[in-house]
Amino acid sequence: MDNKNKIEIQFLGAAGTVTGSKYLIQTNDKKILVDCGLFQGLKKLRLLNWDNLPLNVANINLVLLTHGHLDHVGYLPRLVNQGFSGPVWGTIPTLDIAKIILEDSARIQEEDAERANAEGFSKHKPAKPLYNTKDVEKTLPLFRPQELDKWIEIDKEIFCRFRYNGHIIGATFIELKIGNKIIVFSGDIGRDQDLLLNPPQKPQKADVLLIESTYGNRLHLNNAEERLTEIINTAAINKGTIIIPSFAVERAQTLMYLLWKLRKKGTIPNLPVYMDSPMGSTVLDIFEKYPDWHKLPLEECKEMVKDIKQIRTIQETYKLAASEQPKIIIAASGMASGGRVLTYFVQYLGKPSTTILLVGFQAEGTRGRALLEGAEEVKLFGKYFPVKAKIENVEGLSAHTDQLGLIGWMSGLKQRPEHIFIIHGEPQAADALRVKIKDTYGWNCEIPALNEIIKID
Repeated sequence: MDNKNKIEIQFLGAAGTVTGSKYLIQTNDKKILVDCGLFQGLKKLRLLNWDNLPLNVANINLVLLTHGHLDHVGYLPRLVNQGFSGPVWGTIPTLDIAKIILEDSARIQEEDAERANAEGFSKHKPAKPLYNTKDVEKTLPLFRPQELDKWIEIDKEIFCRFRYNGHIIGATFIELKIGNKIIVFSGDIGRDQDLLLNPPQKPQKADVLLIESTYGNRLHLNNAEERLTEIINTAAINKGTIIIPSFAVERAQTLMYLLWKLRKKGTIPNLPVYMDSPMGSTVLDIFEKYPDWHKLPLEECKEMVKDIKQIRTIQETYKLAASEQPKIIIAASGMASGGRVLTYFVQYLGKPSTTILLVGFQAEGTRGRALLEGAEEVKLFGKYFPVKAKIENVEGLSAHTDQLGLIGWMSGLKQRPEHIFIIHGEPQAADALRVKIKDTYGWNCEIPALNEIIKID
């Protein structure tokens, strides 16, 4: 690479926080955005979603996606509305999931705005969605699926490669080769021992490494199945309903599979299990469509789907919420930041017999985090509701690897990177991972600030 062709990285999201992943790579000739996610959680972060990016978006040549979760793809319609018209690259399952998630996100935003206007609990007159289904329709034609493990030419001196990463179906880490330098974007790294997915691959070379730190300060317990059994059996004795806020991609399917296995073995009572996530149901189709991306046997998948009742319409949601029958409900969203799980919260949060079971990472500023930290009331649809339900947490079901897994994922590197940037983590988690990397490998790391621009020599 010509020395005058400098590389700059701008951290437009997931810097100092766990959401909103966006990283702009700029050379003299190209501007490449890696991931394009929404901020979630704290209000000051969510408000950033309404801002235009601090650059001329029309000059971005290409977007690369590590995977299809909302905090990695959810800003795409806003990007298009600001003038982006280039291609969006990702693996085939990632783009399929991104389509489902963007359509679902737009629908939920439209429904929330409609409800806020009808009930008058928004200070905005009128309340508007961040983007709508028509904006998503303008975005999807830009999708261009790419293969795994193949160097793909962007121009004569820039190539990229997608590598299997576990986490969710279709997820990858991305290697970006610019001249003689390789920049590695970890994306979200999956677990070596996952019920549904294979272990992530590891990078062998990285001159520059951007590594996530969601669980940079924690180790997962290996007792998820036992804890889940204990919680469900206790709730059943109390004749209560168990509500599980769940991410519609990967965690919902893992929960379905685990509950199906436990009922089949007879270790939990035969309570009816409902999945109230139209998006989660559609993701099951993707598992059937791409069997090489996971290890769930097709026959077991079909049997599991037959055994668990799918809730399709909002009318069915209201009917199920009104039912007094003890049951297990899996409903989006995973951090209780929106979606149909809130309808069940309205009905059940005030009942001591109810169990709210949290099974994934709960970002700062979300209802899930508030419940985890012992909130006595939460705000739903403009009103406050007391929390009398029992709040439980099964951390071992997360789709993210823990600190030990992050350190192990780096073990494939043959030499010390010139730069290591710790991203996608809350400050305490990022700093704990920084210290652990220094103690393990002797490598110094940087924790970039939001919108910071760093030049790579």
